[in-house]
Amino acid sequence: MVGTKIDGVLVASAVKDRVRNAVAELKSRGIEPCLATILIGDNPASATYVKNKHKACAEVGILTKDHKLPSTISQKEMNVLLDSLNLDNSVHGILIQLPLPEQLGEFETTSRISPIKDVDGLTPYNVGLLSLGKAILKACTPSGIIELLDHYSIDLEGKNVVIINRSNLLGKPLYHLLLQRNATVVTCHSKTKNLQKICQDSDIIITGVGDRTRFTLTPEMIQDGSVVIDVATTRHDGKLVGDCDFDKIIQKASFASPVPGGVGPMTIAMLLKNTVTAASLSENIVRR
Repeated sequence: MVGTKIDGVLVASAVKDRVRNAVAELKSRGIEPCLATILIGDNPASATYVKNKHKACAEVGILTKDHKLPSTISQKEMNVLLDSLNLDNSVHGILIQLPLPEQLGEFETTSRISPIKDVDGLTPYNVGLLSLGKAILKACTPSGIIELLDHYSIDLEGKNVVIINRSNLLGKPLYHLLLQRNATVVTCHSKTKNLQKICQDSDIIITGVGDRTRFTLTPEMIQDGSVVIDVATTRHDGKLVGDCDFDKIIQKASFASPVPGGVGPMTIAMLLKNTVTAASLSENIVRR
């Protein structure tokens, strides 16, 4: 059996088409959706991520405002910038490229963002709403995974799902989104025992470790016909890979996502969607 490749590029393109139409509708009302990005320091990877986000915004008609800050910026200076962006009515979404330098507290920094401009879904307010099933702005990668599953008509109700990740960006918000779809969800991490048995008993495996020296999801760890979503991105033997060897996993899984070309494109697509939603929130077009 050879399973179906989950094509994140294809699904992301469909999301972008919907966003492009929504942007056009907002502009017809005199609203120009705008995303403010904050890049701190000169990390090449972070700079590339922000550049790609700007490019994607331009493709769908979203305006961007770029804030490049020195790596020595203080927490007080960061707070002043965030306060000004919160008050700027022309800015609808605020994105802080992580990770932050050590002198900046991630919780204090992300918590400073206005909840209606929180396009990453990281503020305590939006995290709390997510846990209650009431969030409008949701973490981009987890909501992108749900979009992929929906596109391929992969039903979650009653399914056993394992998430191998417990981060604030992926594992925790994804847990709530899956639970809201009536899945039975297990979250695994570096201290989990009997991980292989848990995976073998799962209908859907979502893995996001990102370190092949510590973990690889092998075909022996999954059951026949399972769904495998690989969220990890890492360099291994000179290539960009995820947590598993796609060519081997797809021989046993019913659906599997590759790296690259799987979940990655969805993260940016959902950021665009969140920015348009935030613009609609600011104008009371979407009810909170």
